[in-house]
Amino acid sequence: MVTHALIAVCVLVFVISPLSGLNPVPGTADALLAAQAGYFERWGVIPSELWDGSAHALLTPLTALFVHGSWLHLLGNVLFLYVFGAMTEERMGRAGFTFFYVICGYLALVAYAAAHATSDQTLVGASGAISAVLGAFLYLFPRARVTSLFPFLFFLPLRFPAWIVLVFWFVLQWLAVRGAGDGGPGVAYLAHVVGFALGFVYAWGRCRRTDRVKTPATATEGESQP
Repeated sequence: MVTHALIAVCVLVFVISPLSGLNPVPGTADALLAAQAGYFERWGVIPSELWDGSAHALLTPLTALFVHGSWLHLLGNVLFLYVFGAMTEERMGRAGFTFFYVICGYLALVAYAAAHATSDQTLVGASGAISAVLGAFLYLFPRARVTSLFPFLFFLPLRFPAWIVLVFWFVLQWLAVRGAGDGGPGVAYLAHVVGFALGFVYAWGRCRRTDRVKTPATATEGESQP
């Protein structure tokens, strides 16, 4: 229920935003661009402003979790949340999963902002929170088999244990952070890395005694890249 509700909120927020193309902004193209920029500034995280102590700035890592920059950005995130969220929610419980998702997502965005404290680049998206879901899934269901599409294998649908797919995904994010420095516009890979680590550690601390699935779990499907 929580996973589906989070997906619904993300979709609804995007549809009514000036970014979807479904909510026309009166005026010229410049007016549309101004509306989009204002939307990002209001609801997204601006690292250089996060540390000024204002209530609005401290709230933006929460609101940014439900804001996306494009249809592709939105669909990639909700796909991963749909594939990996339900089983993680079932293991943690609705209240526990909600707390986990919000807190880890918030901290992932704050960590990115701390690493780029002078940046004026707006940060939006649920990627940090969803990366935390992936990290928790890796701990809870390491042997669940995931149907994945790998570009270098001609997009053939292949089934692998979750630990292979998710570790491979994490390594790609880490290499992206190391290679590009994660300092310019584009994908906030550092938020992915931090979110994944937080999710894994949270699941380990909360579920290590009784809840980990050691036998093969129900099969799930997904892609290898967000």
